[in-house]
Amino acid sequence: MTTSHEAGVIIGLDVGTAQTTAVIGETLPNGEITVLGYAVQPSRGMDKGGVNDLDSVSRSVQLALDQAASIAECEVDAVYLSISGRHIQCQNEHGMCSIDGAEVTAEDVKHVIHTAQTVKIPTERQILDVLPQDFIIDELEGIRSPVGMSGVRMHANVHMVTCAADWARNITKCVERCNVRVDKLVFSGIASAHAVLTSDEKDLGVCLVDIGAGTTDIVVYANGALRHCAVLPVAGNQVTSDIAKIFRTPMSHAEQIKVDYGCARAALVGQEESIDVPSVGGRPARTMSRQTLSEVVEPRYQEIFELVAQELRRSGFEEQVAAGIVLTGGTARIEGAETVAEEIFGMPVRVGSPQPVKGLTDYVNEPNFATAVGLLYYGVAEQNKKTESQPAEGGIGRAFEQLRNWFNSAF
Repeated sequence: MTTSHEAGVIIGLDVGTAQTTAVIGETLPNGEITVLGYAVQPSRGMDKGGVNDLDSVSRSVQLALDQAASIAECEVDAVYLSISGRHIQCQNEHGMCSIDGAEVTAEDVKHVIHTAQTVKIPTERQILDVLPQDFIIDELEGIRSPVGMSGVRMHANVHMVTCAADWARNITKCVERCNVRVDKLVFSGIASAHAVLTSDEKDLGVCLVDIGAGTTDIVVYANGALRHCAVLPVAGNQVTSDIAKIFRTPMSHAEQIKVDYGCARAALVGQEESIDVPSVGGRPARTMSRQTLSEVVEPRYQEIFELVAQELRRSGFEEQVAAGIVLTGGTARIEGAETVAEEIFGMPVRVGSPQPVKGLTDYVNEPNFATAVGLLYYGVAEQNKKTESQPAEGGIGRAFEQLRNWFNSAF
């Protein structure tokens, strides 16, 4: 039986407010990912991306990992873990280093990015990711890949994502209680972007809106780089709650009604369509109009999209998302969501599913798997970065050359 730390095996674990999803993938020699196993379990002890019951979350995680491992015939010992919540913050930073006329190496790039992240952050926060946007070598701007180029000084513009340290510790602790190591904690919006967005969309400018049960993640790309991210504490659970209260039905039934019959645009539903609504307290079920259901659902979706539009305007990147809006996440699957979003944003909208993978494609090719599958893509990118950062034969020679130049200039 293979283990998750063996080369090519990656496990993505998305602990959401409503569902805990585990996906096990393997990297093929050509760079593609094949899904070996997956599992979805109801989440317990989570609220709006935060842990409020360690034991309950750990049980959900253990069940999901065990089921996925059984399908994949793989022993789980490490995962890439998602994190979300309104505590997520972002900031753009700048770094600089000297290259003294020599060719830029991968180590130089790593160094200049490190200088950009030395900005002081509050002790109660921790850095999740520092992602390069572009580089400047002397007077040449907008460089995406500086390795091999020559100059005197190199600058880096980076996007730094931080989170509340206690939120990170709590969700990590839930996984570690299952005797599983967390290789990397990843903002769920960035993970979803890895799975759903195309390179052309990132270059042209795009806003990803990942609507889950407890939170809505917002990620903005322009000129091929991450420019802004945010999390709204409004999502699918508000829709479910509205249905439960207005139709006087238990939350579990309200969720199923939303999934099976919900529509975000009442005009798309025929007046003759009806649904059976279970009652509470042993009362008999009632027959209600599906259009009435849509009239309950539509205002909440309008509110979610209006809040996203406000955040997009506040970010200053509204005019740079020429590729439009990409919706993903379980709450994005509802009929009419694209129509309402296009009216609110005034730009093209599509519902995004994970990019094609091999293996159990039919099971994970849905918007609600975007984060979990995205963690696999993220893991592949991390493994590639580690490979590229391995010292090459010329690395020692470069070090001696720099030392000799310094010695000659000093003496």
